Amino acid sequence: MSIPVALPDLAAATTDHGFAYLLTVRDDLRAHIVAVTPRWDGETLLMEVGRGTAHNARSRPSISLCYPPVQDGGYSLIVDGDAEVVGDSTVVFTPTGAVLHRPAPAGFDGSSTGCGNDCAPVGHSGG
Repeated sequence: MSIPVALPDLAAATTDHGFAYLLTVRDDLRAHIVAVTPRWDGETLLMEVGRGTAHNARSRPSISLCYPPVQDGGYSLIVDGDAEVVGDSTVVFTPTGAVLHRPAPAGFDGSSTGCGNDCAPVGHSGG
């Protein structure tokens, strides 16, 4: 099942989620994942992070947010974007694309986007 959400509607798509996981990349190129509570400021998301996450976002500003499903069997909302770190601990995140994603049910032949799982693009660039 696909649920289309345009990128301008992304703020509305996040309203039911209390938190998200922020994914950055460490200097050794391993993923670094922390729970954050993003808040909208116009077309960007702001979130407070620790020193390590701020360093990662400064060094490699292509980051992602993953909002877990609100209910069992629901979609995760994965948002890719660009980060700017302001001060010591505020990440300003500009979304560039997103996808609603969940594991495919048994017998699923692929989504209309060609994804092997049950996913739906949000905006122009997908995930």
